[in-house]
Amino acid sequence: MYTIYHIPGKKIGVTRNINKRVTEQQGYAPDEYEVLLTSDDINYVSDMEIELQKSYGYKVDRQSYKNLINKNNKMKINATEQTSTFPCPLNKLKGRLMDNLDLSWETSHGNFKITKETIQWILSNARTSMYDANRCYVYNKAFANSFSDLPADAASRFELIRQWAHVRGIYDKGDSNTQYVKLMEEAGELAKALLNKDKPEVIDAIGDMIVVLTNLAALENLNVEDCIDSAYKVIAQRKGKMINGTFVKQTL
Repeated sequence: MYTIYHIPGKKIGVTRNINKRVTEQQGYAPDEYEVLLTSDDINYVSDMEIELQKSYGYKVDRQSYKNLINKNNKMKINATEQTSTFPCPLNKLKGRLMDNLDLSWETSHGNFKITKETIQWILSNARTSMYDANRCYVYNKAFANSFSDLPADAASRFELIRQWAHVRGIYDKGDSNTQYVKLMEEAGELAKALLNKDKPEVIDAIGDMIVVLTNLAALENLNVEDCIDSAYKVIAQRKGKMINGTFVKQTL
């Protein structure tokens, strides 16, 4: 939370810790200053600080608070194929994210950006690094899935997958056998995620398997949509019952 404070006759400023900044560092007792407003929106606070400095007749800061903070506190986000890691522990993540609004970084799943909307998702899904308790991370694919601009219909998504694979040469240089091996690898990742009850990894593995199946079908001169339709025509007419958690089809 950001606080705009006023020391009468002296200045108007912004801080995230008014006691440390104004009382301890500047030496003013609580009855010697006043709080003008508080907000968790760094852009709003930065703009209001300047407006209040003007209205009270004080010298206006050369740099807005948000630019000063971003300059001195800009996060270096480490992006790998799987994750984006933030250089702070979970209990300080919200403040660091708010200080870095509009910061963007590149990942293999697209360009990510810190906004009010993405901050909420990051805070809900971030995990502490198993290697360093002072770092935390999110899964890139889950992030992309939550803030994707992909078309809503499934057919268009399959077509985008094929376009992606074509650009990367998978259809020119790959083959069905290698895609099958990849599918088994992803199935193993899914099994591990299910055993660990790791929902983000379950999402990631299922998505990867669908991508691999789409490419495997294409390498066999098939559309995965047609394969799905063919399977559905069969199961739509199938009768049976659930036994020990598995649907067992009725035999003649």
